Amino acid sequence: MRKLKLDELNRPNIAQFKEQQKLPIIIVLDNVRSLHNVGSAFRTADGFAVEAIYLCGITAQPPHREIEKTALGATQSILWKHFENVSDAVADLKQNNYQIIAIEQAENSVSLSNFYPEKDEKYALFFGNEVNGVSNEVMQKINACIEIPQFGTKHSFNIVISTGIVLWDFYSKIITFAPQNER
Repeated sequence: MRKLKLDELNRPNIAQFKEQQKLPIIIVLDNVRSLHNVGSAFRTADGFAVEAIYLCGITAQPPHREIEKTALGATQSILWKHFENVSDAVADLKQNNYQIIAIEQAENSVSLSNFYPEKDEKYALFFGNEVNGVSNEVMQKINACIEIPQFGTKHSFNIVISTGIVLWDFYSKIITFAPQNER
């Protein structure tokens, strides 16, 4: 077996990426401290072709050298917006008919494996601070809470691992084997 070369991967350039159809998801980073986590979230968002990333509160914004270390240029392809107050992001998303979904361990959360996104809905997936999780302010305004099943001793996954797991799950449930021109 031979690994493919970069030019054999048939990836779109930035202009093509901006024009292509996106997964109807906005990732929201709620007071994420680590610049490497922010950069990795951009790269993961690019990989799944999501609509945008909203950066809230203390979450760092591009351009920043530490974000670029892990984003590897994805800050150029992914649309992003910063909100000083996470409540303003929630209001913006609700006004634009996004379902507000916290990725969090909470009472009455739904296991990711049991959550089925509707193909005609738009979703805002909130990922919280590395220590405190999704803010209580957001938790009071959500449409649903999804929990990623875990079986080890640790209390949570890294935020970027969580982002990748959830985006893959949504992608596989929304776009399951759709022809390339319908994505």
